[in-house]
Formats: sequence, structure tokens, C-alpha cells
Amino acid sequence: MNQISPVQTDTAAMAATPDLRRVNSNPDFWYPVAWSADLRKNKTLAVSFAGIPMVLVRPEEGTVFALFDRCPHRQVPLSKGTVNGQTVRCCYHGWAFGRSGRCIDVPYLGKGKMPNGVRTFPVREAGGLIFVFPGDAAKAESTPFPKLAQTDNPKYKTKHFSPRVNCHYTFMHENLMDMNHQFLHRRQMGQIKARFLGQDKGEDFIEARYSFMRCAGQQPLAERLIFGKHKDLNGKEQPVEEVVTIRTEYPYQTLRITDKDGDLIMDLWTAYVPVDKDERITQSFGLLSILRPQTPLLIDLIWPALGWFTNRIFLEDKEIVELEQAAWNEVGHDRNVEIFPVVKALRELLTRCGIPQDAAPQADAAPAAPAPCPTEPETTA
Repeated sequence: MNQISPVQTDTAAMAATPDLRRVNSNPDFWYPVAWSADLRKNKTLAVSFAGIPMVLVRPEEGTVFALFDRCPHRQVPLSKGTVNGQTVRCCYHGWAFGRSGRCIDVPYLGKGKMPNGVRTFPVREAGGLIFVFPGDAAKAESTPFPKLAQTDNPKYKTKHFSPRVNCHYTFMHENLMDMNHQFLHRRQMGQIKARFLGQDKGEDFIEARYSFMRCAGQQPLAERLIFGKHKDLNGKEQPVEEVVTIRTEYPYQTLRITDKDGDLIMDLWTAYVPVDKDERITQSFGLLSILRPQTPLLIDLIWPALGWFTNRIFLEDKEIVELEQAAWNEVGHDRNVEIFPVVKALRELLTRCGIPQDAAPQADAAPAAPAPCPTEPETTA
């Protein structure tokens, strides 16, 4: 009698579920789309979420606002236009749109009935980032806003990073959640082994905890400066000195490191934002907060070494997830055989919380419908 292997069982189970790489990001969350420093006053900035073109506008006074980045007249990007007061004026025929999306001026039309406006997106600015709510705007106020590492805590110094990776966002979640891939980083980290300490999960999150044991090789300088020197135990198993907790709380991901006393040493928050319509290009936005050492200015001295170290690690991860995407592209479906329970639970979470591709709204169908009346006066110069 033929025996069915666990691998065959897993393959059959995956065939009965949606292809994870065809599950789109759920737009009903707050997503970062730009750094605050990249949008100057009286300027526009073109950004994109899953193929939806958006223009961010920072007027001389008041908060940033976001519009669908197409003038309804000839579909020219509004991001090519100019900012006047609380409006952005199309570079082609000078149509002007206020922060409510309403068309408030057509220079050659007079003051009669104005044409339809453009779609608006709720905007929030925090932690040096500009967030938009790409989904149902009515849900924006009731949707929790993420905690952004330790950006408001003076005891920590925070590094910004925003790499673009040519892969589906789900590969990024899997990569960070599964610390069993440390073999990939052996040139940067030396020989270390991840020890799985347990997991927790709920309707919208999955969390895994690890500690690391050095098997051989020298401890990297940046790691030693942050966590302290790990003692050489002459081959004996190292005790748990730091606990690494990785959590995907849809759609965000965090990595927190605490010492043996439970004090927070490092706090990473990251979001993976789809850029293109097919969600094969991901713009990452990350905030990495490091606890300042007791020695004044030491963190500033080690900051370049930390940046070099984390960038080298990321480049190895970037190469591997892009190779995973290339393999998916070759066959057009997900052939991964996953055996690690945490990642299996993560895949279920991402499938459950995301939007199947065939049910997702089309990016080019973003409406240029009449906008509601503004809640504050809109003026144009």
C-alpha cells in the first residue's frame, strides 16, 4: 500500500487554497507612501499604491493632502502642476483642485458650474512619514494607526530606510518571520543558530520568538557595540541573553529585541507597500530604533557601522526574495513546500487578511467622481 508523505499532503493542501502571491494588500489600512522630508512646502510629490497614482500636496500653510494623480480633463498627472494656496493647478489648462478634491477653478470657464472633481485620500503624518488610507475613506478614522517603533522616545536613536524590492510583499513577511535562514547571513553574522522559543497568534497577528546561539566565528563589531560582547563558552551552549520577537500584525511587521532582563534594546517597525498594479514591486518603509548607550555620543560614533552592517544584511535578503519571485514568475504559481509551523500560520494570516487578486478593485478604475464640499475654505491664487 502506497504511503502519502507529509510533503504530498502539504502540496495538496496548498493547491486547495488561494495562491498567496495572488493575494493583494488590503487597502483598508494606513500605509506610508513617502518621507515627510521629501515633500517641501508649496510642492507636490507623485506616489503610488498598488498602481493607484496619487499626488501628495504640501501647501504653505496647513496639512498635507492627497488626490488621485490625474486631472479629469486630459488625464495629465496633477503632480506636474503647481501649488497655489490650498489648491493644486494642472500644468496643462490650469484647472485647479482643492484639498477636498473639488474642482474650484477653470480659467476659461467662468464661475458657472464646475466640472467633476477627483478622488481624495485620507492623510496622516507621523514618525517622519506620510501615510495615506487607500481604501474606503469612511473606515479611516476607526482604523487603528500603527505604533512607529520608538520615534518619540528620546532614549532611542532611530534610523530610516526605504528600499525598493522587486517581489510580492508576502515574500518580505516570510523572510523576516523565519529566523531559520541565518545560514544566508553567515558571512556577515558568523555562524549562529536560531533557537525557536514559541509563538502566539490571533485573528490579525502572528508572533514568533527566538534567541540566537553563536556556534563559531567572531561576533560582528556592530552587534557587539549594541548588545555587548557575548562570552566565549568554549563550545558550551550559550544561555538566552537576548530575545528576538517578530510580529506580523497585518499589514505591518515588527522586530523587537530585549535583553535578559526584559529591557528593550532594539525596535524595528516596517511596512511593505505595493507599488505596481500586479504588486510585484514593493516599497519598504522602515524605522529602526536603537537604545542609546550610557556613554554620551557613543551611538553617534557607531551609527555608520550599524548602517553598513544592516545594509549588508538587507542586500542578502533582497537578493534571495527576488530569486523567489523569479521562480514564481517562471511557473506562474506558488510551488513552495512550507514545513515551519510559524510560517504556515503566517501564510494563512496573509491570505485571510489580504484581498484575492480576482476580487481586488482595478487600480485604473479609481473614480474621478464629484467630490464632497470642502470642510474648510479652498482658495486659489
